[in-house]
Amino acid sequence: MTSREVLRPPGGKALTARQRALLVELEELFLVEGFVQFTLDDLAAKTHCSKSTLYALAPSKEQLAVRVVAHYFKGAADLLDERTAGIEDAREIIGVYLDGIAEYLNRASAAFMRDINHFAPARAAYELNSRAAAAKIRSFIAKGVADGVFRDVHATLIAEMAAVLVEAIQTGVVGSRTGVSDAEAFTALSELLLGGLATRHGSVEGGASGGRAG
Repeated sequence: MTSREVLRPPGGKALTARQRALLVELEELFLVEGFVQFTLDDLAAKTHCSKSTLYALAPSKEQLAVRVVAHYFKGAADLLDERTAGIEDAREIIGVYLDGIAEYLNRASAAFMRDINHFAPARAAYELNSRAAAAKIRSFIAKGVADGVFRDVHATLIAEMAAVLVEAIQTGVVGSRTGVSDAEAFTALSELLLGGLATRHGSVEGGASGGRAG
């Protein structure tokens, strides 16, 4: 994860190796403990660096939090792009994509997701990610329709409905109401999409293979 491309710090200069490592360290800290409660002094102490080093990444604690949250979601997008690259079957793509979201979100604690929900700038970064996920799902559905493995459906509507469910899973709403894990919820969402979208012929084939990557 430390080698992936990240946004440039204030001033437009490329990140140093130390800054890239620090960004990953902050991400891991936030994923476990959240971020709202921390001051810059707290973060400097926990990462064993100076406040000036943190200011080199962002000019305030709030902007630093947004930067780390954006870094986390960019990592998810990069991972999912890698995993779905080269897959031709739309049913498999959706299965792999949702499995990847579930796996990546398992890294995030309830505190992290709660802080994102309560901090508007971080929430904006999260919503941008959700819109991107909906666009991806929409493209996968459109591909499946074009390839004849999905029924001819309103791809945009189905994708937006799926995005609402993804958000409900990510924010803990589904888990609190049903008692299932995020991974179980994403498995159910994948099965719901694949079962509902499949053609009569495709549902037979999909049922035999599960329509998902192992």
